[in-house]
Amino acid sequence: MSGETDLDRLVAGMAPRLQPGEFIFLNFADAAYGDHADLAPVASCREAEGLTLVVPRARAQAAGYDAGSPLRAISLGVHSSLEAVGLTAMIAAALTEHGISANVIAGYYHDHVYVPSERAEEALAVLRKLAD
Repeated sequence: MSGETDLDRLVAGMAPRLQPGEFIFLNFADAAYGDHADLAPVASCREAEGLTLVVPRARAQAAGYDAGSPLRAISLGVHSSLEAVGLTAMIAAALTEHGISANVIAGYYHDHVYVPSERAEEALAVLRKLAD
């Protein structure tokens, strides 16, 4: 498994950056991977209740879906190992101190933190301070 596992180096190297655009989480009961590809999902998760897709808000609105609560994505620049321990907990704790909700999705190389759009700049500042 590649990627960084040392928590101090992970936090110091986070280099959080706000991604353009807004996203929403949609759930489709009885859907399968590949369904709703027209929404250009950036992430997915299969649960007993259905297929959850993270999609650009504009795509969801254009397709007639309730855009719900818009989120912004903060991507961490550090290549974190899937075996790393504590990074998500530190991020969650820092954001919790400021009353900012967060949904973290780990990709193979990077972690992506989805926060309410109206708090995105504040969340970015909190994560940058954590990395200092």
